[in-house]
Amino acid sequence: MPDVQQPRTGSSPSGAGEGRRRRRRALHVTAWAVSAVVLVGAAGAGYLYHRFNANIHSVDIDGALGGHRPAPLGNGSMDILVLGSDSRSGANRAYGHDSGTARSDTAMVVHLAKGHRKASVVSIPRDTLVDRPACTGAKGALAPARQQVMFNTAYETGGPVCAVKTVEQLTGLRMDHYVEVDFTGFKNLVDALGGVPLTTTRAIHDDKSHLNLTAGTHTLDGAQALGLVRTRHGVADGSDLGRIQLQQAFMKALLDRIGGLGAFTSPAKLFSVTDTATKAITTDTGLGSVNKLMGLAQGVQHLNAGNVHMVTLPVRYDPADHNRVEPLPAQTARVWAALRADRPIPADATKGSVADREDAGQVVGSGGPPAGQTPGR
Repeated sequence: MPDVQQPRTGSSPSGAGEGRRRRRRALHVTAWAVSAVVLVGAAGAGYLYHRFNANIHSVDIDGALGGHRPAPLGNGSMDILVLGSDSRSGANRAYGHDSGTARSDTAMVVHLAKGHRKASVVSIPRDTLVDRPACTGAKGALAPARQQVMFNTAYETGGPVCAVKTVEQLTGLRMDHYVEVDFTGFKNLVDALGGVPLTTTRAIHDDKSHLNLTAGTHTLDGAQALGLVRTRHGVADGSDLGRIQLQQAFMKALLDRIGGLGAFTSPAKLFSVTDTATKAITTDTGLGSVNKLMGLAQGVQHLNAGNVHMVTLPVRYDPADHNRVEPLPAQTARVWAALRADRPIPADATKGSVADREDAGQVVGSGGPPAGQTPGR
C-alpha cells in the first residue's frame, strides 16, 4: 500500500480531510489489486485443475468387480495395489519389442495402517505361481480360471481388473485403490523430482538394463533409476527376488526424497512434479481426480522410510522349475492375516523364504553425500 502522509500537528481541518481521502483512495486501489490477483489466480487454478484431471487415466475396478469381493476393513486403514507395467507400446518401445501385451513387472500390496502414519508393503514376485480367477479379457471374452500360473499373467489376461481380482483372492484383502505406472512414467517422475539420492556400496554394471554405477553416492536421474529397478544381473543372481530388494531399497530412497522436498517452495517445481505425476499413473476411479489424489497425499504426508516396513511374499522355488516360485503356505497366511487385522507383519513371518537369502538390497541405500561432497550422476 502506498505511503499516506499523516497531517502535521497544527494542520488545518481541510488538510486532515485530504489525508482521509488519500487513505480511502489507497485502500480502494489495494482492494482492486487484491481482487484482480484472486480472480487471475482462480482462473489459473481452474485451468491447472482441468489440465491435471485430464492427465489422469482411471479404470472403474469397483464397477467391473461388483460385490463379490472381500469386505473393506472399515477401521480407516487402506490397501492399495501398486503395479509397474512392462508395456513396450508407445513411448515404452525404447525398452524392448512391443508384443502387443503387457504384464505386471512389479507388484506391491501397500497397507496403510489406521491413521496412515505407518505402512506395510508386501512385494509379490512376478514369477509367483498362483491360482488366477476367471477374468474378462480386453476384448470382452471370458478367460476361465487357471491354476498354478505366473502372477504377472493376470494383468496380461485382463488388465488392472484381473490383477486386482487375483490379488484379492490371494490375500483375502479388499484393494481399496489401484495405482499403475509404466516405464516412461516412472522415468519422467524421477526426473521431475530432480533425481533421487542413493548410495551404492559397490559398483553395478548391467548391459541389459543399461546401468553403470560406481560405488559411492549418486543422484540417479530417471533413466538410471529405471535401470536400477529393472536390473536382475548387475547385483543379484539373475532372479526376480534380488531385483525386488533393489526396488524396495529404491522406494525408501524415493520416500526420503519426496519428504525432503517438503511442500515445494517453487511454483514451477510444483507444477512440473504434479503434471508429470498425473501423466505417469493409471488409477481406479476412486483416485481418478486431482482432489482425490491430493486427499490421499495429504493423508500419508507423515510417512517416511523409517515407518514403512517392506517385505517380500514368503516363497520357495518351485521344485519342477527353479525359474518359478510358490508361496510358503503357513508364512504367507501369517502375512495376510496381520494386514487383515491391521497389525504389523511379524518379524519371523518371512523365515525360510528364499527371498530372504538375497542380499541385493544391502548394495544400495538412501541418503545424500557427506557434507561438502557433490553427488555423482
